[in-house]
Amino acid sequence: MSTIASPPHVLRLHRAGGLTLTLMDQGATWLSCRVPMSDGALREVLLGCDAPSSYEQQTAYLGATIGRYANRIGQSRIAHEGRSWTLAANPGSRHHLHGGPQGFDRRRWTIESRSDTAVCFSIDSPDGDQGYPGRLQARVTYRLLGDDTIEMDSEARVSAPSPVCLTNHAYFNLDAEAGDVRSHRLRIAADRYTPVDAELIPLGTLDAVAGSGFDFRRAKPLHQDWLCDAQQRAGGGYDHAFLLDAGCADMHAPAAELSASDDSLRLQVSTTLPALQLFAGQFLAGTPARHGGTYANCAGVALEAQFLPDSPNHPEWPQPSCWLLPGNVYRHCIRYRFVAG
Repeated sequence: MSTIASPPHVLRLHRAGGLTLTLMDQGATWLSCRVPMSDGALREVLLGCDAPSSYEQQTAYLGATIGRYANRIGQSRIAHEGRSWTLAANPGSRHHLHGGPQGFDRRRWTIESRSDTAVCFSIDSPDGDQGYPGRLQARVTYRLLGDDTIEMDSEARVSAPSPVCLTNHAYFNLDAEAGDVRSHRLRIAADRYTPVDAELIPLGTLDAVAGSGFDFRRAKPLHQDWLCDAQQRAGGGYDHAFLLDAGCADMHAPAAELSASDDSLRLQVSTTLPALQLFAGQFLAGTPARHGGTYANCAGVALEAQFLPDSPNHPEWPQPSCWLLPGNVYRHCIRYRFVAG
């Protein structure tokens, strides 16, 4: 499918006294998120380009809604109940990433409904799209709740068995003077993570975080254990998935919490999805920046709620199946809550 020629439609969601979220229908993308601080100032917490048109020039998936399947699928192959399919590989790679070269981040979504505090986007993906079996119809609703929370509700249906994993690829920097995000403190409620090979494809094991640089069970600065082991050195830093504690799925407690360098602002991420990809932005250099110029590496961090990467090929992993069957409905929720002061 071709990229979008006509200008995107830009929307703004706002709740009185609360945060403002700006989006566009191209990629159902977050363009800006401004959070009210305790001193009355509004703080931009999202990486973004200087104009909607600039998003066509970046490959970092800034703020985009990702699908059909978030993250990597090794060798661009999936298999289910004795059948296999070849997916579209991403440019310069043997592997399939974030739905392929024409994933949902590259598509014009339909605006089904909108209000001052919510917008519902939909997309119709035909059978064979990027190699996936069956037609998929999906809706993603972004809404602002009353406690400076953004809620992402996703639902999807398919005409044939297909893996589905929808997420948002926002990059956050919570500092007032946004610099290197590795000075932020991060906590992740996870005992295990997925080691990867040199091409960032999971090796198939789920390793304990204890005793490694991947132990975020207690909050620590991202720079504390930076490049401390071979796993990080292979990817230039953190670009790994964590299997969340089972108790996270009811969303009563955050799956992850990110704090600004001076603790003036915190982001709590809660989700019904079983895993979280931590990407510390070490490949961002050259990405068009909001105020002109380009971003440096590690200008922002992505916390992507999802199924574990390459899950279509790992039914043995201890998580719900990522394969959606006809007649069933994919329903998942992600909440991003900002707490100032």
